Amino acid sequence: MTKRVTQRCSWATSEALAQYHDEEWGVPSRDDRHLFEMLVLEGAQAGLSWSTILNKREGYRRAFAQFDIDKVARFTPGHVEKLVEDASIVRHRGKIEAAILNARAVQQIQAEHGSLAAFVWSFVNDTPLQSDLDSYRNAPASTEVSDALSKALRKYGCKFVGTTICYAFMQAIGMVNDHQRDCSCRKTCAALGGAKAKASSKAAKPRAAPST
Repeated sequence: MTKRVTQRCSWATSEALAQYHDEEWGVPSRDDRHLFEMLVLEGAQAGLSWSTILNKREGYRRAFAQFDIDKVARFTPGHVEKLVEDASIVRHRGKIEAAILNARAVQQIQAEHGSLAAFVWSFVNDTPLQSDLDSYRNAPASTEVSDALSKALRKYGCKFVGTTICYAFMQAIGMVNDHQRDCSCRKTCAALGGAKAKASSKAAKPRAAPST
């Protein structure tokens, strides 16, 4: 987004978080490489802060071939061993192996649905859901949509795609617009999604602001 941001969601408490919030979070994305990147990064965040992941984002891009799905799908056990020693990413063997498994799952999804974007966006009928939050603290941790997306991804063999991770993924790629009511980005993201900034998503359990 190029619009100058004067008011942000309460979780954007650092320069890195503010830049991510202003330029990317909630912006509808249908680029498979970017969607795969966010799927990997959201999975990597499990148990950690988003600030930690943002600080390692360039390391992830280098380590995972700029998130080229086909290249990552060809990673071998040798790649895993090297990545476990790579301090520029989260050195969690399970998360590293999951990224590779997920790349292979995404290949299958692409073969069956035409693209990863077509698959994930089908869960919101190709139209971003619009929330109406006075504070991000009231955002849900998961919804029926994220439950369904998680279940579907698991059927393809994806790992680290629980419903909470899937909801964060949905927020990141603009499937749901959870910018606060007073946030300058809310109307912009709604317009990019072809909708007015009004409530249309069903919230479930309240969610705490991301740890920074």
